[in-house]
Amino acid sequence: MKKLLLICAAVLLINSSACAEEKLFIDNFILWTDYRDELIDEYTLKHYGKLCREIVPQAVVVHWTAFGTLESVHKFFYAEEMPDDEGRLNVASQFIVDRDGTIWRLMPETKFARHAIGYNHCAIGIENVGGYDGREDLTVAQLVANVKLIRYLHAKYPTIEYVFGHYQQDAARASGLYLELVPDYYAIKPDPGKIFMGALRAALEKDGLTFYDD
Repeated sequence: MKKLLLICAAVLLINSSACAEEKLFIDNFILWTDYRDELIDEYTLKHYGKLCREIVPQAVVVHWTAFGTLESVHKFFYAEEMPDDEGRLNVASQFIVDRDGTIWRLMPETKFARHAIGYNHCAIGIENVGGYDGREDLTVAQLVANVKLIRYLHAKYPTIEYVFGHYQQDAARASGLYLELVPDYYAIKPDPGKIFMGALRAALEKDGLTFYDD
């Protein structure tokens, strides 16, 4: 039933677009000081061999949060620093989509965010609240919001050619966009689930974007 609902929503959205007057998202920016820029410089020099505070968007990577509410995820992303072995820069994404379809923009769209190993230098990230315990529980409202958001981004940034789920990170290497200088820096990801990505692909298949087979 879940798959059927998502596919039906996708079919309804194939020829639709957000109204120009519609407010697509709410700005609720995370903390951004000179210190975050310093952490970005540190991370991008280590992983890409270059400074990359701003990106030229070429892909959209779709995620799920796997925990929390929209507010708690925002609070987690808000901090500038989260030290680990591969960098002190905290993880974040440009957007979060709540379960009712509300979209929050966390930073200007071309600012660098740490959300997908190998693709942060060229990809905008969309986090969807859900995926608890690995369950494919994203909603139809989130699908609708993701379709509208990706269409908005594709229209604004014609350089965007690819859309893929985080779990499709290996298949997406065919794009030639993958860049990672640290050996063995890798994480296996299941998000945002094959059902959700299949419905998203069905809704956007005529929009001139490249998707990847599972």
